[in-house]
Amino acid sequence: MTDTDPMPDYASLYRKAFEQFRARALWNKRVLDHPTPEDALVIARALRIEGDQQARRLAEQIEQACRASH
Repeated sequence: MTDTDPMPDYASLYRKAFEQFRARALWNKRVLDHPTPEDALVIARALRIEGDQQARRLAEQIEQACRASH
């Protein structure tokens, strides 16, 4: 991602997390149709705890997107 690329919003990153890491890191989480920034941060925390390095990178992106949404 470059400085000119728009940052993905937290909801799309939330969905991406479930697409990529549902079985490995989010097996005990439920997908919400309309997640709030707080919901996305719960998923980011789970990715950091249960996921691999790639999951932790996605968690960081989710956290940044949540901060940008405020």
